Amino acid sequence: MELLLWRWSTAAQVASAVTIAVFFVVLSRSMRRVELRPWVAAWLANLAALCVTITFWFAQPQSPWAFMALRTGYFFAKTMFLVLLALGAWRFVRQPVSRRTNRIILAAVAVGAGVAAFVATGINLVGVIQSSVTFVILGAIAAVLVAKRVPGAGWLAAGFALRAALAVAEAAAYATQLRTGAWTESRGIGIFLASHSSFDTGAEWVIALGCVLTLYHAIQQELTQSNRDLLAAKEVLQELVDRDSLTGLANRRGLPAIMRAAFPTGATILFFDLNDFKVINDSYGHHAGDECLKRFALALQASFRPDDHVVRYAGDEFVVIAPGAEPPQVLGRLDRLRERLRGGAEGPEIRFSVGHSYLPVYGEPDAALRAADEAMYRDKSARPRRLRAM
Repeated sequence: MELLLWRWSTAAQVASAVTIAVFFVVLSRSMRRVELRPWVAAWLANLAALCVTITFWFAQPQSPWAFMALRTGYFFAKTMFLVLLALGAWRFVRQPVSRRTNRIILAAVAVGAGVAAFVATGINLVGVIQSSVTFVILGAIAAVLVAKRVPGAGWLAAGFALRAALAVAEAAAYATQLRTGAWTESRGIGIFLASHSSFDTGAEWVIALGCVLTLYHAIQQELTQSNRDLLAAKEVLQELVDRDSLTGLANRRGLPAIMRAAFPTGATILFFDLNDFKVINDSYGHHAGDECLKRFALALQASFRPDDHVVRYAGDEFVVIAPGAEPPQVLGRLDRLRERLRGGAEGPEIRFSVGHSYLPVYGEPDAALRAADEAMYRDKSARPRRLRAM
């Protein structure tokens, strides 16, 4: 009975180990995630430990040295499996350990495997030692995952905790076989020792599932953050597109959104055009012309309300949208604007022509803007050039 259970349990464990190892190899090759590297190595190490176990049961070596080599190989592969699982889980907590640390861990596991193989001269003592190591490593990493509250790692922590709990039971069961007594002859313990690897397999599947779920959660967080970054970058780019680089004002692209925002309240629209701007460029240079545009933009912002929108429409043309204001409330600010633009140390006097129109509540913005533009041209043509916008 116990032999049949052992064979069935071993066959199930081998099939499971192969399946999980192949799954993680394929997953790693398809996703190319660095977090999966220790997991792939871990399941391959577990498969290697099973191969050592099967070799022992089929070969039944009589030479102490051959038995010693197999014990060393088993301890090394099984402990590396546990350590790699811990390192894989640690990657979800912090950055991966350095190569130097990895070499130190590898050397420590190799030395530990040699010492354990030298001490454990029998199968039951091998079981006690390896189960105890399993409990310590997996129990510790389960505690770390819980303490650090790693997002999405609930199943992973549960799998480690379950496997650690099974390791305690296995160590106790193997320990009962070290000395002759009532527990040694217990049929229940014998059945458990023959079949415990099948329980281990179930716990390992929970660990594998936990790894996938934790990785999925990490990828989901990365995608969410990437989406936030893209939206933020889009807003920045949109701001750059909708802003005039010289004056810092909204440009013509931003005008439709400003008009739509004024639909519920209506708005007064002022259309400005600088007079003799070409003369300024020709007489003082384009740098002086740019400075005049900047001065005019600052003067517009200072002369109107903070809630009014100032737009550089094109070249030396500017538009002011005053939401919720009738024309008489806005036109009185033009004298203040002219005072700010008188010539002085800052440069030549800036003169302008201006036209206005009123956008009714839920009115037609294009028609209102066109009316203001036409009014501006009427203002420009009605004055002699030297007296425009005095």
